[in-house]
Amino acid sequence: MDIARLSQMISEDAALRRRQRLQPVGGKETKIFPPTYPGERQNNPPRHVFERRRIDGREVWCVLVDSVQSQANRLEESLLAIIRQKSAFIPHVVVDFRGKDLAGITTITSLEAPHRVFDAIFRDSLLGEKEFMKSDLGMSLAKASNADASVLLEISPTALLFGCWHSTGEGGGFGAKFARCLVSEIVAADVPVNLESARGRDLPFVLASGDNLLTVEPVSAGRRTGSRIDPLGVLKKVHIYKRNGGDDWTSFEWDAEKDSKGKAILYVRKNKTKEPGRPSNINHGNITPHVDALGITCDYLEQMFVLSFAALRRLHFGTDAKKNAAGRVLLAALGLMAFSEQDAQGYALRSRCDLVCEGKAPVQVVHADGSTEDVPLDLPQVRDLYREAYSAATDAGFQLKTEPLRLEPQDKLVDIVRQSQGYALAGQGGETEESQE
Repeated sequence: MDIARLSQMISEDAALRRRQRLQPVGGKETKIFPPTYPGERQNNPPRHVFERRRIDGREVWCVLVDSVQSQANRLEESLLAIIRQKSAFIPHVVVDFRGKDLAGITTITSLEAPHRVFDAIFRDSLLGEKEFMKSDLGMSLAKASNADASVLLEISPTALLFGCWHSTGEGGGFGAKFARCLVSEIVAADVPVNLESARGRDLPFVLASGDNLLTVEPVSAGRRTGSRIDPLGVLKKVHIYKRNGGDDWTSFEWDAEKDSKGKAILYVRKNKTKEPGRPSNINHGNITPHVDALGITCDYLEQMFVLSFAALRRLHFGTDAKKNAAGRVLLAALGLMAFSEQDAQGYALRSRCDLVCEGKAPVQVVHADGSTEDVPLDLPQVRDLYREAYSAATDAGFQLKTEPLRLEPQDKLVDIVRQSQGYALAGQGGETEESQE
């Protein structure tokens, strides 16, 4: 494929897509662990996301293994790896935290920030002496639209490819908003499940296709075990008290804070209300063996990748036809490079969820009438295609950067990070523990 062919496809066809089968690295039907999410009711255990999907003419249970949002983040990570390897340059924004005495934080880029170039990290940073979004460049970004998205393409094209929304700016929800042009997700197909009644009672059978789904909910037929033996042999009969005059713990009653009746107050770790005064509150003692309905096996996994030409055609970069074509080709080449690089880097999604491609599925162009045609592509070819598209976009009039746009964090931004790290080191954090994926 060359620039001319890609440009023609964007003008005439519907999309590029690929349906790549994956398998666990451990081999077909090896148990894997997709992400977990909170249960629907309070105190429900964590669960996987189950869906009924129609595959090959029958309805089967599937599990979401990597969501569209998570895949977008991983594809951005792949592009960031290309930048750091100096294999190609992709315009992006960087906030430089070096020299700010923050543990483990050096730089944050627009390929890492949750809301891309419109993230609060950039909003609360400086371009020269001005707040970024109040600078001339920032105000141009806020005014970007489908009618002219040139400034986003020049500063952070991944924001157009994966979608972005300036939701915190002037006008609130009416700020600059761009839909995704690229969508990818990974799903496990034909997953064994057990059923749970609407009242939470386990039902002793496995669902077959066509069974009534109105009164049951799926839970994983897989099981995850957990336990721990404390090498110190600390037993749960030992009492732990709240130390007098502080948030620390003590094992001595004479050193403990007393209630109004003079009784030693049992220690309870913040946000942990079960079993006050037990060694488990201070992470000592054995963990009783337990079993959770987590982990799955499946017939196969599939990554479904779609680069929508219709979405690209909605993007304009002014009224010049040549510039519009060049901008869309650059974004398409960037998307192809992202998923090709992800293949090369592998699919280590999370602990005990390491996948590998099952063969090499072809990329297909989907024509306007729904028919398809295979398009041979490999990573070196796609990288060359991107470099050509980058050069062609420059020739068409885009002011593409050859270095990242660097911002300086405001003192107040540095301070809230520093305070947060202090609380975390003191064991007073908590929010990040709630993340499920």
